Formats: sequence, C-alpha cells, structure tokens
Amino acid sequence: MDFNLADLFESIADTVPGREALVHLDHPGSGAERRLTYAELDTAACRLAHHLAGSGIAAGEHVGLHLLNGVEYLQTVLACLKIRAVPVNVNYRYVADELAYLYRDADLAALVFDGAFTDRVAAVLPRAPRLRHLLRVGAAPADAPRPCVEPVPFADAEASGSPARDFAPRSGDDRFIIYTGGTTGLPKGVVWRQEDLFFSGLGGGAPTGEPVRRPEELARRVAAGDEGLVFFPAAPLMHGTATLTAFIAFHLGQKVVLHSKYVPREVLRTVERERVTGLSLVGDAMLRPLVDLLAGPLRGGGDCSSLRSVSSSGAVLSETVRAQFAALLPGVRLINNFGSSESGFNGTATEDSGPRTGFRLRVNARTAVVDPVTRRPVAPGEVGRLAQHGHVPLGYHNDPHKTAETFFTAHGERWVLLGDLATVDDRGVVTVLGRGSQCINTGGEKVFPEEVEQALKAHPAVYDALVTGVADDRWGQRVAAVVQPREGSPPPTLPGLQAHCRERLAGYKVPRSLVLTPRIERSPSGKADYRWARAMAEGGSSSPPRPFP
Repeated sequence: MDFNLADLFESIADTVPGREALVHLDHPGSGAERRLTYAELDTAACRLAHHLAGSGIAAGEHVGLHLLNGVEYLQTVLACLKIRAVPVNVNYRYVADELAYLYRDADLAALVFDGAFTDRVAAVLPRAPRLRHLLRVGAAPADAPRPCVEPVPFADAEASGSPARDFAPRSGDDRFIIYTGGTTGLPKGVVWRQEDLFFSGLGGGAPTGEPVRRPEELARRVAAGDEGLVFFPAAPLMHGTATLTAFIAFHLGQKVVLHSKYVPREVLRTVERERVTGLSLVGDAMLRPLVDLLAGPLRGGGDCSSLRSVSSSGAVLSETVRAQFAALLPGVRLINNFGSSESGFNGTATEDSGPRTGFRLRVNARTAVVDPVTRRPVAPGEVGRLAQHGHVPLGYHNDPHKTAETFFTAHGERWVLLGDLATVDDRGVVTVLGRGSQCINTGGEKVFPEEVEQALKAHPAVYDALVTGVADDRWGQRVAAVVQPREGSPPPTLPGLQAHCRERLAGYKVPRSLVLTPRIERSPSGKADYRWARAMAEGGSSSPPRPFP
C-alpha cells in the first residue's frame, strides 16, 4: 500500500464503514438532503469509476469537474482516483472563452457538469476536440442547447457501474491536478504526486500532530480515535482548499457537510443543526457576512456552541474582521492559514498580524525565504521570495517554461519558488509583503496591495476593498482603491480614507484615487480578482473581458 488517496480512503471505509461520511444539504432549510456512510460513499465511487473505465477513460487521462458542491463532486474525485484518472477542478463562473481555454489546456477527456451549465458546455465543446465523454448531474434547462456529445445522466452512470473494488494497483506517483484561480493571469494546472499532496496539502493525516509514517497507520489511527468532529468546507469545492479540507476530514474518519452554494444565514443554521466543529472558508468575503449576522439582533438564527475552530486559507483575514469575530465568539479559535495551490500549507498568521505590523507567519519547517536569483535563503531583514522544499508539485501542466521558472532542485531536494515577496526575522517569523506580480511601483517605491487593503478595511464605512496600480504620468503608477461601502454608513470619501490610511501607512502607500462599487468582484471562494479591480480603477466596465486566448 502506498500513500495513494484512493487506497487511503478505502482503508478508512473498511475501518469505519457505518460511520457517516458525507452530508449534502442541497437547498438548506428546504429539507432536501443526502447522507452517505463511508461504505456507501465508497460503493458510489466504485460504481462511477467502473462507468468511467467502461466508457474508455484510461489511467492518466483527465476528467473535469464543472460542478457546484455536492455528493457528486467528491464521488467523482474518488472515482477518478480509483481508476488512476486525474481529477481537474473547473471554475463554474467561467464563461465560454475561459472554459474553452481550460478544457483545452487541461486536455480533458471527460467532463462531469451540472445541468445548469449545459448551455456553456454546449457552446464550448466544439472547441475542445479531445473532450469525448460527458456526464450531466441533474436536469438541463428546457431551453438549453444539446451538446454535440450526448451527455449521460449521472444517476444512470452510477446505477450501471459495478460496486466491486476490482481495480488495478495504484501508486503514490499517481497524479492530482489543481488549477489556480486565474485572478491575476491565465489559470495554471499544478501537477501533484498524490504522496506529495498527502503530506504538503493534507497534513500527512494529522494536520495538527505527527504525520503518519506508513500508509497503514492512517486507518489504525481512525480505529483508535473517536468520531464527533464535523467539517464544513463552506467554499466551493472547485477551490483547492475546500476539497483538501474534505479529504483531511476523511483521513480522520470524520463527517463532511456541504452546501451547494454559500448562503451565510444558512451556513449558521447548518452549524447548529449538524453540530459543526470546524468551519473552513476563504478570507473576509466569506467571514464578514457571518460576523454581521452574528452581531445582528437575531444572531443569524444559529447556535454556534459546537464550533471549535474557523479557518481561512487562500485570502487574508483582516485585523478588523478578526477582532469582531473574537468579540462575538471568544471561545472559537480563528485560524488564519497561508498556502497556495503550488505549496499546500505554509504556515499560520501570528496574532499580531495587521496593518501596523504586516502579515506575519509562523511557517513550517519546509518553508523558507530565498533569493530568487541565487535561490539561497536570505539573511534576516532582506527581501526574498517564499519557497518550499520537500513534498512539492512536479510542475505546471502544459507549461514547461513556467515550470522551469518556478520549480528547481537544490541539495538533492525539489523546491517551488512562490510568487510572494517576504522577509524573515531572526526568530524565523516571516512577513509576507505581497504578490510580486501585483506590486505597485509609484515613483520608485513599492506598494503591496494587500497591505493597503488591510488598512482600508479597518475603516468603519468600508465593507470590502481591493487595491491596484493605474498608470500615472508623473509617478509611473499611482495607488488606486476600489471600495464597497458598508450598508447603513455614509459612503466613504477619498480625503477621509486618505486621512485614515495615513495613520497606518507611509504616505506613498496612501490611495490617490477611489472608485466606489456596489459589490467587490471576487471568485466564488472569496479570492481577489485584480484584473477586475484594475479595469474598475481605470474607468472600465464592472465586468471587463478577461484576456484569455
């Protein structure tokens, strides 16, 4: 047995077959739900795996998941892993050109999609000639065009497949691909060995403890432990963090709860109903609405006494929102994690992280700050790039040039060079300055958007904010803020925000222009869309075209 995700899941399903594994509340509050034990989920995945194999999907071929959250998403991931096919996440907000790019770049051979997306799939399919097999979850709208490849209803595919576990041997070398969000450029498919992903993205079976040393140890730990933990990944599963959270729960033999979409009030009700112990989300965009509900007269209609932790990864939690949450739920641990599709987990923010001190991290032993040229660790106080060594991805799918820029070998170990600029102090605490690709150069001074955004979001009239650089005849670039005002407060003004920021930031970092918008555009998982922000700051449309080929 290797550190293969399908092997590991099957070992746990055999250990606790009757334990509840997955709960999907399709329309929270409506009573529509589906519950599966570990044995039932494993059998459902086996059936789908046999259908895919019988339809000609071979080991190593890529299967796209163009789906909302649901049983079918995790069932499809497990089915792919069972036959050594490679699951590929698809952003369901993408429009035709974006989907055509991703379908082709990912070399999709099969696609599992929600019926609601039939029109987009039908429009894109002729531009993805390698895509030959479709599975549709649910019904298509009555007026939707028919795709040129006839989709098989998901329920029929599952029913037709054998429940047997008669699959070929698998390996820790089997692949898993996570596509990046593409909010700063073209999405890239990060290619992981499953063994590497198990240790870097899934904590080696024990995210807060000692990783397992042998694959067989995982099931023994589950057998010796107790049930009772309930994980609720509230972000879309097509965002890598949410899927990895679900697998962390599976590796502990615990229950996963899903909603099709993120509805804050229903999230709180489900926390109460399912006695959720761990809620995971992405940044202020997801946590702030929960804080607002908890602070309201009805406290959101939910009892949160079961909660032990709320974790965020993929976007920074601002100091203001963290303080509000702590005041409302002082007994719940708020974990501000840092990681990426290319590195898995890197570290956790310190309690004093904020506009005045910067975004400070206690990183794991595999993370370092290195000089991007020499690729050696920098001295304390020097600026370098975050990097990770050991269990790192193999590279980017279909992009050898970017792979050579980002991944390297030193001292017999593989490394990944991340896009985040950072410094490290003499105690090993890392301060993340921001993405180099988003750095604003104004009159020779470097400004990182995340730092200014933290300051802006501390203003009582600001609900959300993104910061970008726009062209300036004198300074090359100037700092521009795109702000979503808080409802019920007077709209913020540029002079007022500038005065607020000057108390927290150096003068050259203070925004020189302001655009107010009814809503900040983010990905479904809460990640920033800086292309949208730049178009807004430059006076463009609120829905600018994306530069996809």
